[in-house]
Amino acid sequence: MAHSVRSSFKHTVMLTAAFAVLAGPLQAIAQTPAPPSPGQNGNPPGSMLPAPPTPSPTINPPPPPGPAAAGPASIADLAEGLLDAVVNISTSQSVKDGGAGPQPQIQEGSPFQEFFEDFFDSPDNQNGNQKVSSLGSGFVIDPAGFVVTNNHVIEGADDIEVIFPNGSKLKARLVGTDTKTDLSVLKVEPKTPLKAVRFGDSRRMRIGDWVMAIGNPFGLGGSVTLGIISARGRNINAGPYDNFIQTDAAINKGNSGGPLFNMRGEVIGINTAIISPSGGSIGIGFAVPTELAENIVHQLIEFGETRRGWLGVRIQPVTDDVASSLGLDRARGALVSGVVSDGPIKNGEIKAGDVILTFDGQPVNEMRDLPRIVAESPVGKDVDVVILRDGKEQTVKVPLGRLEDSAEAEDDTEQPSPPEGQGQDMSPDNGAPDDQKGEADQGPAVTFGMTLAVLDEERRKSFSIAESVEGVVITAVEPNSPAAQKGLKAGEVVVEVAQDFVESPDDVATRIKMLKAEGRRNAHVMISDPAGNLRFVALPLE
Repeated sequence: MAHSVRSSFKHTVMLTAAFAVLAGPLQAIAQTPAPPSPGQNGNPPGSMLPAPPTPSPTINPPPPPGPAAAGPASIADLAEGLLDAVVNISTSQSVKDGGAGPQPQIQEGSPFQEFFEDFFDSPDNQNGNQKVSSLGSGFVIDPAGFVVTNNHVIEGADDIEVIFPNGSKLKARLVGTDTKTDLSVLKVEPKTPLKAVRFGDSRRMRIGDWVMAIGNPFGLGGSVTLGIISARGRNINAGPYDNFIQTDAAINKGNSGGPLFNMRGEVIGINTAIISPSGGSIGIGFAVPTELAENIVHQLIEFGETRRGWLGVRIQPVTDDVASSLGLDRARGALVSGVVSDGPIKNGEIKAGDVILTFDGQPVNEMRDLPRIVAESPVGKDVDVVILRDGKEQTVKVPLGRLEDSAEAEDDTEQPSPPEGQGQDMSPDNGAPDDQKGEADQGPAVTFGMTLAVLDEERRKSFSIAESVEGVVITAVEPNSPAAQKGLKAGEVVVEVAQDFVESPDDVATRIKMLKAEGRRNAHVMISDPAGNLRFVALPLE
């Protein structure tokens, strides 16, 4: 009996243990085992029950799904408030023999010439008068109906129509245009005030700032694109006052004349040109900055024309050699090579050989800065100009005249820079007295590889040198000599050396010896071509 009880008890214990082994993992999954009761330290000695299983980490359910992560801040509210002020410009023009319609005007040979175009519909019929159309963009700057666009969008048009975002159309008349900056102002007559946008200050924009373009690409209608300012002050050879903003915001054919906005909804540029071998945007677009455009637009509205300041000087770049010869720390400013005889400068405030470093408080970092700064200055204003003369900086006050477009002529391509007084007589202000204009009895001399001689009547006639030109004539230049490397040619005239007038070959030699004795590295020489156009070169003394 006792044996039966012991066997039964043993069997029960074994079943219980087996059940515990099977149930342990299930309990571990369902819950965390309870800790041992106080005073209990594992199983009692001799127990056949297995040790409690190792606790498993609690499995927590995933949190409920939340809102999706947001992308860049939306510009929808900004765009919505501006779209109504951006318009489409539609023009038509009658041409003969299948003409191409109004084309952009850009300097011949510019690398951007083939891209500086707007959207055109080519006529199918090649005979007789054709009606061609072009599409562009514009924007309203005054609720009364003044609209800004590009000149090349409306140039030569017989009819101009402004199409608003709601589909309404109004005939427009041309108020004024400026070909040098490719800007035009139109006027429509609305029945109710129009939604208008305002100009911002493009000077405050930095490379990397966000900008938004709105326009009419490929005639599709109002389209919004976003990008950044890629560069500032770009010169694409489109005009004498190039100072473009470059952006990667998508600008395509048909966007011309549309606004470029900052993130405050202000116009900081007028989209004008693109670079694109395919005809579509590749992320290189150009806009006229408002620092240049705003004043022009206001002048066109007020006067129907531009009224630019005019200094009346001929300028050229300051090269490293010229900077060294003048004692400048680096190449900067604009070198004056001549002064208009009947221009604003009457009393020698600025002379040939001066370097203009600052104009009306604005630094002239390179030559092309000066014409733009002068043009933006008010006509008749007395302006403080910082110049370098005889190695010293000084400030002079000069009056500004008005640049008359009709008096301007095409620039001579041989000259290194476009003069402000194109088509005017230039005269070196060298102070040469009348009695120095006679002939001197001296023989030729050779220096820097050029042969110099007195400019007598025979040589003047031989080289067709104008009567107004005075100095020492170059009769020959040796190949590969310093003079030849600087581009000097026979028939040109040395007018000054280190801002001193020279009359004879000995004068040239004397001035060069003095410069060497002073430790100068270059001789700063004024050269005149036979027609009297002046320029400066720096001849090495070492």
